[in-house]
Amino acid sequence: MNLTTPALLFPAISLLLLAYTNRFLTLAQVIRQLHLSPERAADTVQRQLPGLKLRIALTKYMQGFGVLSFLLCALSMFALFVDAPLPGQWLFGISILTLALSLVLSLIEVLLSTEALSIVLKDLERAAHVPADERPS
Repeated sequence: MNLTTPALLFPAISLLLLAYTNRFLTLAQVIRQLHLSPERAADTVQRQLPGLKLRIALTKYMQGFGVLSFLLCALSMFALFVDAPLPGQWLFGISILTLALSLVLSLIEVLLSTEALSIVLKDLERAAHVPADERPS
């Protein structure tokens, strides 16, 4: 293994961290909008709160493991640079494992996100079946 092998992960991890940051910012925006909403006590919003809390925790950990993967990848490159191939290979292997863990957490977060959207869609469907004269104004 040479120095360029772990270097191949650098752009991928950087883009992944950027995507995670965007997801975090979107999640934060949704939570802030719910906080300011006069409907925040509504059943639909309350049913989404546990999922939002879990999604924040998952985002924190997936970003953490992504950063750890990036750091381990950099340390792997350094080890290979100073001609320590065995530590470099181990660090690179651990970097790949932490990256994989970050991706699994990301998948779980996406699944929770789609579950939250399902709650909103069910509420919209339920509202569509309520006669117009019975809908709250």
